[in-house]
Amino acid sequence: MSYKIITISREFGSGGRFIGEETAKKLGIAFYDREIIAKVADDLGLSEKYVADRGEYAPSKNIFSYAFIGRDINGNSIADQIYSYQQKIIKELAAKEPCVIVGRSADYILSGRDDVLNVFIQGNKADKIVRIKEIYSKSDDEAARMIKDTDKKRSVNYRYCTDQEWGSRKNYDIVLNSSTLGYDNCIDVISKLYR
Repeated sequence: MSYKIITISREFGSGGRFIGEETAKKLGIAFYDREIIAKVADDLGLSEKYVADRGEYAPSKNIFSYAFIGRDINGNSIADQIYSYQQKIIKELAAKEPCVIVGRSADYILSGRDDVLNVFIQGNKADKIVRIKEIYSKSDDEAARMIKDTDKKRSVNYRYCTDQEWGSRKNYDIVLNSSTLGYDNCIDVISKLYR
């Protein structure tokens, strides 16, 4: 199987974004994450922070939160519009060039293609806490809460947008534990599968 696109879904604190970025460098292909946020924000006239929050995270940790967000006359919320526009951009990027795309339900959005390697990166709780503490200068409890809240909001958003379970092995070609394998080995495994 020959792949052109790699999608990386990840647990918060697992290093998935870093793994995706380093994999793209190693393979000499494009890397997209925050660039998607910037493009959506610019084209829709929204702040990047707003798009970042609404494009991958649910308004709260409960699926029912979507029932209480404002909608236009056609029944679409701003979250629906952001997701729809993200879909368009992700499909355009995948058509344009080989690349790594992090998050944003790219695995689902590109599910009709047969040249996509869908990867999920997970990690052990203790290792994720250490990473979040270092990056965000948080206490153990704060880091654990951030991980739980972020992953829950990602999960709820993914279910709302795709009607599938975030992190389920059925949705990915490979699931890697960055705590067990280490970042370098994850990068090597993904790179070898890609080639």
